[in-house]
Amino acid sequence: MKRWTPQDRIIAPSLLAANFAKIGDETSRAIHAGADWMHLDVMDGHFVDNISFGPAVIQAIHESNDIFLDVHLMISRPDHYLDRFIKAGADLISVHVEADHDVAETLKRTRDAGILNGIVLNPATPFSEVEPYLDQIDLLLCMTVVPGFGGQSFMAEVLPKIEAAVKLREERGLSFHIEVDGGIKLETAPLAVAAGANVLVAGSSTFSAPDMGEAIKGLRNA
Repeated sequence: MKRWTPQDRIIAPSLLAANFAKIGDETSRAIHAGADWMHLDVMDGHFVDNISFGPAVIQAIHESNDIFLDVHLMISRPDHYLDRFIKAGADLISVHVEADHDVAETLKRTRDAGILNGIVLNPATPFSEVEPYLDQIDLLLCMTVVPGFGGQSFMAEVLPKIEAAVKLREERGLSFHIEVDGGIKLETAPLAVAAGANVLVAGSSTFSAPDMGEAIKGLRNA
């Protein structure tokens, strides 16, 4: 599988915005439209006020399509369920710094399993909360909406956190990706990219677009 660098622009459609009656076909549609990754939002109804899907859906996508699976665990105990998502076929698993777990240990277990890891920062959480872990990760996900539901508006107040991450990454000589998730479309993608994000998660603006290929191309060139 291709290895991406922070200099690559990566477009990751969010399955949360797809037609759940045709998940396999929707994933194939995203691949043919030029998607690099598939972003999979796992919600437990506790950490966030919504429930989405679990390891079985991720395993089905893994077995039926060939695309990098970017799994975002919006769950209270990512450490408890981690092995199930690893076995399901995730290529990268991101966990929230705000969740109830030993963050460093969860990140280490993910790396030890031979897959990429990431840490997630909610809009209300200070950037300082993730600073101790930045030398242990492959990806930092800065939420640009309050997590839990799709279709929300982009929160520009998160941009300084992205800029801080870029600065710290350069100072420490690190190489983690910076991902944004929430309200990403043609109008907001340039703001996130200018701040330093290279992985763009987009749900409604890709799956609901009249032409998904053109939508992804637009985000890639934003």
